[in-house]
Amino acid sequence: MVIEPYIGRNVEIVYKDSKGVSTRRRVAVYSVRNGKVRVLDWGKKSFQTLAAARIISATPLTRQDSGMKLLFSFQVH
Repeated sequence: MVIEPYIGRNVEIVYKDSKGVSTRRRVAVYSVRNGKVRVLDWGKKSFQTLAAARIISATPLTRQDSGMKLLFSFQVH
């Protein structure tokens, strides 16, 4: 699964852990390096490093899909 196009985006991934258990996670993808993907896992509310090879699928999320609140709001005067 190629995850690089999703850097900087919120996505829903299906991830198979080392025990073979598949989970669905909503994450923000921060970086991909040396086969590792650094994400902010919205369900766990923490950063995680995942093996890129274990990501089965990734689907981009809109803000409405993600259920995430806008953390910062800026107004231009």
